Amino acid sequence: MSRISGPTVTQRRLALELRRLREHSRLTGDEVATRLSWSTAKVSRLENARTGARVSDVADLLKLYGVQGQRFQELVTLATEATRRGWWEDYPALTPGYAELISLESEADAALLWDTMLVPGLLQAEGYARHIVGAWNIVATKTPAEIERWIEVRLRRQHVLTRDSPLVIDAILDESVLHRKVGTARVMAEQIDHLRTVSALPTVNLRILPLDGVHPILATSFALLEFAPFHEVTFPDIVHIESLTFSYLENEADTHMYRLAHRSMSEVCLPVAETQALLMALRDRWLARDEDDSPRADPGRNS
Repeated sequence: MSRISGPTVTQRRLALELRRLREHSRLTGDEVATRLSWSTAKVSRLENARTGARVSDVADLLKLYGVQGQRFQELVTLATEATRRGWWEDYPALTPGYAELISLESEADAALLWDTMLVPGLLQAEGYARHIVGAWNIVATKTPAEIERWIEVRLRRQHVLTRDSPLVIDAILDESVLHRKVGTARVMAEQIDHLRTVSALPTVNLRILPLDGVHPILATSFALLEFAPFHEVTFPDIVHIESLTFSYLENEADTHMYRLAHRSMSEVCLPVAETQALLMALRDRWLARDEDDSPRADPGRNS
């Protein structure tokens, strides 16, 4: 099956390191190509992660650049890991933008989330997610089978919260998210219960920015994904902005701006204990609405 997305974070890390090593060796792409009997285009593709790198090719480059010992083994290991398929590649119907998001989340170490419209996908309960996915039929018709596959993907995304080295999440939700009805009142109550459960994980910090509080910056919803060095190879943090399409920002000045925005909202949102109290109150409110909306027995009939 062909790849449906761009290069993974591991592949891009490797490409960046290969370019850095070449430049440190004071070699041009043409010179590398000549010494290894390659085309210059091949060197360029490897350094820009436009093609999958064979482990043997990476080993040849490392030898040319004088990399030895433990560092050689670490980078060969990185190259080996870069050849592994992601589970999302088993879903060919995924759009490239969505596949890229899943790839980034799978290799990120931490995520700073801010949402003004919906509960972020990583924190969605199944019923809530089902209504969100179903609503996309307005702009992109999906069959019932396709909807089920998208729900399956969304729930598999959430495995990053419980993997051996879980994704650390610092999420801030605008209170309006929890007042905005998605599906039924029962769905909303179950979603809030799910938020309470997920926020009990030691690696998830969830807080609410209240409607009647100070909003220091009216920023759109975003996710700032942070990446720690891997085999001593760094990778830039990435901001994901989702609307009807996917967009990503990698420039350090841009990602720093979003980090500051998240920090400023962190300073005025409700503390964890007050967030939990508000979640309980909103859950009870939705449950009361569910009871009001549920069919009542006909008093004229025998019970």
